[in-house]
Amino acid sequence: MFEKINEKINKMTVLDIGLVKWSVFFFAIIIVKLFPQLLNISHPVLIVLVLACGSKPLYKFWIKK
Repeated sequence: MFEKINEKINKMTVLDIGLVKWSVFFFAIIIVKLFPQLLNISHPVLIVLVLACGSKPLYKFWIKK
């Protein structure tokens, strides 16, 4: 299953990936508008979530050969 997904992702350009990022950003804004209590999450929790979600892609991009 992941092989097929990887083949499809390899066809994407930098512009496509950027557009996906923007669509996720706007989707997050919609979710926060629907559930405003999400804005009450503390900053340390958000920082940990960002680091947890970004660590593997950053490792694969910058460190892994």
